Amino acid sequence: MPSEPLPPAPLAAGEPDMNEIVGSHDLLLVTLDTLRFDVAAELAEAGRTPHIARHLPGGHWEKRHAPGSFTYASHQAIFAGFLPTPAAPGPHPRLFAASFAGSETTADGTFVYDTPDLVSGLAEAGYHTVCIGGVGFFNKQGPLGSVLPGLFHESHWTPEFGVTSPASFENQVARAEQVVRQLPAEQRLFLFVNVSALHQPNWFHLPGATREAGDTRATHAAALEYVDRHIGRLFAAASSRRRCFAIVCSDHGTAYGDGGYTGHRLGHESVWTVPYAHFFLDPAEAAR
Repeated sequence: MPSEPLPPAPLAAGEPDMNEIVGSHDLLLVTLDTLRFDVAAELAEAGRTPHIARHLPGGHWEKRHAPGSFTYASHQAIFAGFLPTPAAPGPHPRLFAASFAGSETTADGTFVYDTPDLVSGLAEAGYHTVCIGGVGFFNKQGPLGSVLPGLFHESHWTPEFGVTSPASFENQVARAEQVVRQLPAEQRLFLFVNVSALHQPNWFHLPGATREAGDTRATHAAALEYVDRHIGRLFAAASSRRRCFAIVCSDHGTAYGDGGYTGHRLGHESVWTVPYAHFFLDPAEAAR
């Protein structure tokens, strides 16, 4: 006989009920592409990323495991509802999940959708979905680079948002501000931003670094400080119309000589371990 569907797990204490949030809040998802957990945690602890840290629960990033080891794989999982997983034994209830019999991570507070992916699920719930791309998998310059942005009602990418632009994030934020301004006040928004500034090349974010010396863990940290200087504008735009539920995380990390490895799309701790946070953004804060 076929097994009975598992009942949903109860909502964990302190966890948001996404069935109350979806439909009443705007939603913001920011992936800090390639950001390592150790670098993010060190900078938050040292006070070097104050604009992000003020929103982190307790001022600290949560340590999680990435759902993939490079951008395309990880975002396919994220857009299917598989956000980075808490780095502790589970199962861990998810915020979003497709309707799937037998899922052990669908809880009472999980927003469940009957579409293949979260983006279309939110669209069916009345959200206007917007992608502001960063790395090449969002550049729409070929079939592969069109898959992920093609999930959204509206998508944006220019070379000025990409990995080679020293002003990539501030350019992305300016486009996000424009998108929000042009949207009818009553329209709910799901805004996704893939931040490319952490990705190689990032040497130009550290004063005194050179192209010849290349990217290092220190230039990666400098890139995060650059993002932090501008992310307040993104948070303000996302919450300018109503309360916003924000998810900020890395899709995967990257290695800078760790154990002899460089880059990502490989199975190293520096790649699999990522920072994660979710929190609310209030319009009153955005107005300050």
